[in-house]
Amino acid sequence: MGDEPAPLTPHLRVYEHRAHTVLEFRGEIDLVSATELGPCLDRVTGRPGAQVVIDLRSVEFFDCSGLRLLYRSRARVLDGGGQLHLVCTHPLTLRVFRVTGLSRLLPPHPSLDAALATTARTGR
Repeated sequence: MGDEPAPLTPHLRVYEHRAHTVLEFRGEIDLVSATELGPCLDRVTGRPGAQVVIDLRSVEFFDCSGLRLLYRSRARVLDGGGQLHLVCTHPLTLRVFRVTGLSRLLPPHPSLDAALATTARTGR
């Protein structure tokens, strides 16, 4: 067996990377999968001082249910004095983030390393 953890659900894999908890969303993020993802996100984002990265590179479809998850996760992490980063490369999802204004609140990064470089620059 390798060090790779099994996915918690078909839509989520959670692992640690450089002192951050990475939540890797997978597949279609819609009302059904968002309901499934919510409790895990709440556990991770509710920790005081949480350092979290949400990685959407393996997402094929992302609707308003996913947007609600991201807004809620961001609020919970910031309320606890932590930091949340977003990794996303899918053009349609990026467009939704721009149109809704989420990209101003939670700027998307093209890779995990790029997201974590932001933490290194800010010292958080």
